[in-house]
Amino acid sequence: MIYLDYQATTPLAPEAREAMLPWLGGPEAVGFANPHSPHRPGRAAAAIVEVARDQVAALLPPGGRVIFTSGATEAINLAMAGSRARNLAVSAIEHAAVLDTARALDPAVSILPVNAEGLVDPATKIAEGTGLVAVMQVNNEIGTIQPVEAFARAAHAAGALFLCDAVQGAGKIAAPVGADLIAISAHKLYGPKGIGALWVRDGLELAPMMHGGGQEQGLRSGTLSPALCAGFGVAASLAAARMEEDAARVEALWDAARAVLARWTLNGSSTDRWRGNLNLRLPGLDVARLMSDLRNVAFSTGSACASGSGRPSHVLKALGLSDSGAKASIRLGFGRYSDLGELKDACIRIEAAAAAQGV
Repeated sequence: MIYLDYQATTPLAPEAREAMLPWLGGPEAVGFANPHSPHRPGRAAAAIVEVARDQVAALLPPGGRVIFTSGATEAINLAMAGSRARNLAVSAIEHAAVLDTARALDPAVSILPVNAEGLVDPATKIAEGTGLVAVMQVNNEIGTIQPVEAFARAAHAAGALFLCDAVQGAGKIAAPVGADLIAISAHKLYGPKGIGALWVRDGLELAPMMHGGGQEQGLRSGTLSPALCAGFGVAASLAAARMEEDAARVEALWDAARAVLARWTLNGSSTDRWRGNLNLRLPGLDVARLMSDLRNVAFSTGSACASGSGRPSHVLKALGLSDSGAKASIRLGFGRYSDLGELKDACIRIEAAAAAQGV
């Protein structure tokens, strides 16, 4: 199997796995202790959680605190609902975690349009009275990198908070500057599934969504997993240390894939983009047949959260693509552990299978 779906999830880094193992101990060990207990094993577990918190915080701007969550979806819900902001504005190509939450909180939410390259115009007017603006750093379907610092300034000028979904950018590019709230996920940066984080600017108070024991600074009650925290922390540190190396590898992989799939049309910007995301279309392509013919290549048609819905991608539709154009698109995702030879082989197979359809 050749895995080309890094936007859906990334492989667990061996270093992160090793960091988790001591905290998955059985009854003969102390690593299973509750980090909220006052005894010595509990304090040891709490200490590893705080080490991880510092490691994750190092990926994010100074002047804020990290709240561990079950993932980015929970972080986004906590940010949007916990801010108690009224009159929301979000980009048309946000992840469902932002779009659906915004619509639930504000049925009249303002949708900020994007151009044909998938970029929101930073000169877009933010209406007075807007309480919160959400624009993602790197799009999960087409990889476009938004000028989020400009949107943070525009939001603040309008008196609004700025939320940035940095799930696809964290550990790959510099952290967004100027945001009030930033959501990230461990399993998108070679960490474990089941844990994410919300970065909250100092001085900003949120209302809790989950009530109980008051863990996680009173914002997210429930027992933390030291193992998940430890894996997240090490993955974050590794991503920071390898950022330039990982980016150079992705560039080489991108160039190789584009060389093989040269006749395919790129969806999204070719310049303002994370190049570990290659979203392409071929008019007339039957993507379902393509995936059936290539069962040993794991790739995607878009967000894993919307797969199987049968609906064309809202992201590709926002770029101006027709239903048929959106449904004739595929997404290839690659990164740190992708093999160059395997990627070339997969692209050759994709091209041959598409040609066999007569497109």
